[in-house]
Amino acid sequence: MRQKIVAGNWKMNKDAAASQTLVDALLQRKLPTDVRVMIAPPMIFLDRLAQQAQGTVLGVVSQNMHAAESGAYTGEVSASMLKSIGVNTTLLGHSERRAYFNETNSSLAEKTAAASLAGIEMIFCFGEELADRKSGQHFDVVQAQLEKALFDVDALDWDKVILAYEPVWAIGTGETASPKQAQEMHAFIRSLLAEKGSEQIAAQTSILYGGSVKPNNAEALFSQADVDGGLIGGAALDADDFMEIVNAI
Repeated sequence: MRQKIVAGNWKMNKDAAASQTLVDALLQRKLPTDVRVMIAPPMIFLDRLAQQAQGTVLGVVSQNMHAAESGAYTGEVSASMLKSIGVNTTLLGHSERRAYFNETNSSLAEKTAAASLAGIEMIFCFGEELADRKSGQHFDVVQAQLEKALFDVDALDWDKVILAYEPVWAIGTGETASPKQAQEMHAFIRSLLAEKGSEQIAAQTSILYGGSVKPNNAEALFSQADVDGGLIGGAALDADDFMEIVNAI
């Protein structure tokens, strides 16, 4: 059975004190046991917040991970480093990583392979630009991103893959895919999983929606048959807003 998941991507926000305050506020709430609730704080706070959340149902995940195990990669973090502080899940392929740090389908294939080999669970992000949507190429773009970065990876452990569809035109813009648009794409993704992988992979893989999810639209999005939760940006920085989204599922 697919998991229901709500993950908050804090991006480059909050200092040390504000990060701990936000985690404290979340831990004071009654977190559901039938929904996986996760946060992805800035890398510098991972160790501290992972310890703070230890023994609770709140998951702490990384926003990124390098493909290499070690080496001369200034500013990067490897799978073993994450695991050594109790962080066993990472985002990969977020649209901002693709846009600002030149991540490609090929480089992401290296990262997904490294994560799978290390036993790191991944929330793999993908989605189309506005021009792709307007030209009717959105399905082709999404298919290429999945095929090159996931389906071309040998021995990928699909039990440790969560997908996050994030239409780039709806991230941080205030625009949101309609529930119908979200369901249409999620259904396409699930059919692709069945075609390129197996019916079992399609049935068990959680597909999240990311793109300006807020308390006032979360329930409508999460009610769609193939939407298994959300990857939340700005609304994850406020405990009340984030919990309202969590409870909407």
